[in-house]
Amino acid sequence: MRQRQLMDAALSLAMEDGVDSVTVSAVAKRAGLARSSIYEYFASSADLIADLVLEELEYYRERLMAAVIGVDDPYSYIELWIAEALQYVADGRHLLVKSLNSIAAPDFRKEEISQGHRNMMATIINPLRKIEIENLGLALSYLQSAIDAAAKRIDAGNEAAPEIQNAQLFAVAGLRALSRN
Repeated sequence: MRQRQLMDAALSLAMEDGVDSVTVSAVAKRAGLARSSIYEYFASSADLIADLVLEELEYYRERLMAAVIGVDDPYSYIELWIAEALQYVADGRHLLVKSLNSIAAPDFRKEEISQGHRNMMATIINPLRKIEIENLGLALSYLQSAIDAAAKRIDAGNEAAPEIQNAQLFAVAGLRALSRN
């Protein structure tokens, strides 16, 4: 319960004032606990931030999976997955991950964070296999590039709906060209 209390305090600080505001003393104060109580659960503020990154990656993964639940057609799945990925951007939640990732994670947490990212990206692998993409790494790189380009345009103030639609059209056309069927 205390660990959750600390995580919630850190998350609210990060969302309100940016990741630089997530310090041991600020989190303790926000949680209404003694500063020393944080060290029962986290080695440092960077360790706490690593937990926030992992939690946000899992939230994002769950959101992507909820958007495609029950969808069998691989191209429909990919379109919905792209739409949800970019809706996450439009909602502004991605700014939290970007800011959290700007803090160097402790070495002992880096692999966990990498695994969290791989778990999130694994949600798109099966549809790519279904359309018989020969080089999954290549397809993932191009797909991520299309999403990144649309995300930058959304961040720059462009309306999300047309950016999402254009990213879907572009990515699916490219994936169809890479497909063996």
